[in-house]
Amino acid sequence: MATVMESRNRSTVTEFILLGFPSDTGTQVALFLLFSVVYVVLLAANIILILAVTFDHHLHNPMYFFLINLSIINIGNPSVIVPKMLMDFLNKSIVFSACVTQMFLHFAMGGSECLLLVFMAYDRYVAICKPLHYSRIMNRSVCALMATVTWLTSFVMPSLSIFIISEITFCGSNIINHFLCSFPSLMLLSCSDTSALDFLPFLVGATILLVPLLLILFSYYKIISSIKGIQSRRYKAFSSCTPHLIVVFLFYGMAVVSFMRPNASVEDDSSKGVSVFYVIITPLLNPMIYSLRNKDVIRALRKLMRLP
Repeated sequence: MATVMESRNRSTVTEFILLGFPSDTGTQVALFLLFSVVYVVLLAANIILILAVTFDHHLHNPMYFFLINLSIINIGNPSVIVPKMLMDFLNKSIVFSACVTQMFLHFAMGGSECLLLVFMAYDRYVAICKPLHYSRIMNRSVCALMATVTWLTSFVMPSLSIFIISEITFCGSNIINHFLCSFPSLMLLSCSDTSALDFLPFLVGATILLVPLLLILFSYYKIISSIKGIQSRRYKAFSSCTPHLIVVFLFYGMAVVSFMRPNASVEDDSSKGVSVFYVIITPLLNPMIYSLRNKDVIRALRKLMRLP
């Protein structure tokens, strides 16, 4: 009898409630409008950059090929989160399957950007340290292979997390104090014994974030070593690498703070703020970073918009 009652009390959760940004009605309206405008601008900025690079044959080289892939990620990752976040101002519920799908795609897009930034760093290393062999090393087949590895690998990486989520039980509370579904937030709501999995977010974060970051830093160490003492190459290397370095700093800075800080599974207002910057602001800034000081991109944008 006790077992039957316990089974009834531990009914399986089929949907979750994303609290998002609880506040008064006026603030809710203001946030809805703000996030809507930022999302539209984000989409427009990245789509325009993709079109500018695509239709300007002068930009058909590996660096801008990777930039197109980065812009696709900058569109895809926010599109997994923001539409639902905007809907949460009206309806905060999300069914289990949609929650898991959102988590999978968000994880996959983040992994894609990690790997892509590594290949972009390698591209800069070859361009600066081995300029005479650049076209041979970074040929079209190699770039296509790098892009394929980026996308395929990143969509395989979340599989373990999805398998774990599908095997555990959810009952009792179904309230997620966030605007997105994540592995730590779902673990907090599980009725299963997940103590053995407490290390998993840190382990995954260390693998997906720190290993690519170390590879990027090694690439730039080799670049700095090769241009040391050669004044004429410093400015060219600096101007070529600065946008990538800024993007790396923004992405990894926010990702490390979000996923590898102490008590990363604790959901509070600070974690939401970091996630907003990571999910929305960084993808908005990336096309601007690559456009503002890049004469080739500015020329392509002017040509696309038929400006003098």
